[in-house]
Amino acid sequence: MTNSRMGISARVSIITALGLLSLPVWSQKFPNLPISAEQNATAQKVAQGGVPLSELVPNAPDTYVVKSGNTLWAISKLYLRSPWRWPELWGMNLEEIRNPHLIFPGQTLYLLKRDGRAMLTGTPPTSAPSGPGGAPAAASEAGRLETRSSAPETVRLSPRIRFENPRSPLSTVQVSAIEPFLAEPLIVEENELRHAPRIVAAGENRVIIGRGDRVYARGPAGAPLLDDTQKIKQFRIFRNAKALRDPETSEVLGYEAEFLGKAALARSEGSTEIAAAGRKVGTARVPATIDVTLAKSEILVGDRMVAEPEREFLNFVPRAPGKQVTARIVSIYGSTTVVNATENEVVVLNRGRRDGIESGHVLAILKDGAQLVDTTDPARPLIKLPDERSGLLMVFRVYEKLSYGLILDTSEPVGVGDRLISPE
Repeated sequence: MTNSRMGISARVSIITALGLLSLPVWSQKFPNLPISAEQNATAQKVAQGGVPLSELVPNAPDTYVVKSGNTLWAISKLYLRSPWRWPELWGMNLEEIRNPHLIFPGQTLYLLKRDGRAMLTGTPPTSAPSGPGGAPAAASEAGRLETRSSAPETVRLSPRIRFENPRSPLSTVQVSAIEPFLAEPLIVEENELRHAPRIVAAGENRVIIGRGDRVYARGPAGAPLLDDTQKIKQFRIFRNAKALRDPETSEVLGYEAEFLGKAALARSEGSTEIAAAGRKVGTARVPATIDVTLAKSEILVGDRMVAEPEREFLNFVPRAPGKQVTARIVSIYGSTTVVNATENEVVVLNRGRRDGIESGHVLAILKDGAQLVDTTDPARPLIKLPDERSGLLMVFRVYEKLSYGLILDTSEPVGVGDRLISPE
């Protein structure tokens, strides 16, 4: 079976532009890869041209072997001054691989420079060897095949093993840094947790609850927890939804709930009759039985449960916003005691869906310039130094008024209040 029918084999080693992958085997194994119309158009536009040489970093390697643990972002930084522009550098050879996410460890990349532009390819930049008399080797071989075909010949076939690359494609960024946020509803409305199911008791009168413990919970009025195949059985446990305020306007943009762990519904909530001296005296509620399957922090009676959302597979395409964006860092996720964040840590932005923010948007981090007195001037005026760019972050989860961003790189610690702007 040919390569075109079997998919992308291990020997195909080329990084390409954004485009839709039509091969069913890959669409099944890697579903929902984000391919935007904008990114596809960009790739098509530069499919033959590459990027200007001025966009390359001074020490961009002529060849590079993709390593296990690499990310698309890390490789882009090896070549481009603006790593989020990687679709332009890799927007070529659309006929060989139609999805930029299908990039594997072991592939060799070759940097080609021609007419003031650059592009990446998986084909070594060498000319084809010549055959006898200066004819191309391929043509000479074709001639020999044609000559041989004129006489009947018995061809004996032997079985061969065709190797298909079993490895997973590279992710855009370090997915492990953001994976917990992809399914946890961390931003909630003011009353959302207040009306969520709550833990009302723990087995064996436990005060602190951990993984493997059994607890009991009740749903809100009119919505008991039921062990029914049509109902949700998996939950996330939260506490203390703290208000997140815009540092510029003081508007409450949302509430961040503290994620504690996961739980599974084992038995439905119900009711039972209460008897005394052999006589019925009333009816009591029987809470649902819940098993704690994960405990990130200690769980207490009174903590709330939120239905676990459907799992998503996302492989982000970093890109600059389509318009100028200004934002501020509202919070650093992880602990109330964390003051500064560094590379691969998560922060909260005061911009969201209503502001046109999308997953994959890359923003530049600015450090506020210091305010000081000019001691060289006899009048000693107050001056403010210019804001300096200190790094980049990528938005990966968007809510209506807030977003979560992953710090991709930074030259110094990032703090609450730091400004964010479009990178170009």
